[in-house]
Amino acid sequence: MNRRPLPATRFVAALLGTLVACWVAPAALAMDNTREDVRSFSAEMVSKHGFDPAWVDTMLLSATSQPAIIEAMNRPAEKTKPWFEYRGRFMSERRIREGVAFWQANREPLERIAAERGVPPEIIVGIIGVETFYGTITGKYRVLDALATLAFDYPPRAPYFRAELEEFLLLAREHGMDPLQVTGSYAGAMGAPQFMPRSVRAYARDGDGNDKIDLWRTWPDVFASVANFLKQHGWVTGEPVVVPATLFDPDNVILDGSKLATPETVDSLQRKGVEFEALLPETAPTMFVAVRGALGPTYFVGYKNLWVITRYNRSVLYALTVNELAEAVHSALAQADAAGPMATPITAPSPSSSPAPSPAPPVSATASPTTP
Repeated sequence: MNRRPLPATRFVAALLGTLVACWVAPAALAMDNTREDVRSFSAEMVSKHGFDPAWVDTMLLSATSQPAIIEAMNRPAEKTKPWFEYRGRFMSERRIREGVAFWQANREPLERIAAERGVPPEIIVGIIGVETFYGTITGKYRVLDALATLAFDYPPRAPYFRAELEEFLLLAREHGMDPLQVTGSYAGAMGAPQFMPRSVRAYARDGDGNDKIDLWRTWPDVFASVANFLKQHGWVTGEPVVVPATLFDPDNVILDGSKLATPETVDSLQRKGVEFEALLPETAPTMFVAVRGALGPTYFVGYKNLWVITRYNRSVLYALTVNELAEAVHSALAQADAAGPMATPITAPSPSSSPAPSPAPPVSATASPTTP
């Protein structure tokens, strides 16, 4: 029986389909503790922090290098998506609605802690809403695997993640956590606020007065930690975050709208043809922001507090989205308050995972552990 050959396009499509069906993602690999960089890290944890060498080796041998983590690092949404697409991921009716319910379910501690720290409650809610959908999506990767993968198998940022792996093992020792059980994002961020280990040790705070800090299950601790992070990075109580802007003559304005800095002032931007509502004095620091909207360039003027939000995540898209979600939830809450209490407010959501306590790792007899 004679068969006609497939047209070239159909043949190529069929071949590609077969290849895709047969392709298997690279398997996770156990960390090799005979590598020089891994051995050097282990020795430093012993000499610098007094860890037991066998315990450090056990932790590193238990870590697995995950190719999926490296793939995720190479395509973060903040750098690969334009503003209008990135914004669309978070500004949904559901996220706003559940933000209102989350605020109502945690109103007393949220508003009390926000007032004590001088940070608007809506900004705290906006950050938690963007980071983890109010604590419901806290990450599926083991933090040990994420940090070890990026510390030893991701050269572009290896020094940063090596330092975070060091902080993570210190954090586990200080709080009696089992490093093999803690889960988080592909970059090693943890809990409802998605703090990196260094940030947990530096900025996490006890919000309910029980002398413990739990960023997975205790909302007052989460609120206090987020507010403290922002305050420590320069949040100015009572000042605005960002306002929309237009250009008097777009073809003749030479401004870099991508820098995460405040090199301009209200006066200097106005002199350069940027038109916006000046909510602060002429000398107030500002940053000009240009992003890709659905119909073309979109402009903003950020005040110092916008820059502070970028300390949480080094992306202006992130900061703009946090602020917009914060404003939307705040407005919807005001409408709900005016209409009366919600019929079925949700309770504080349960995170997807939480750290398991364990005995603190042993300390080498040759050195004393450092304290945070």
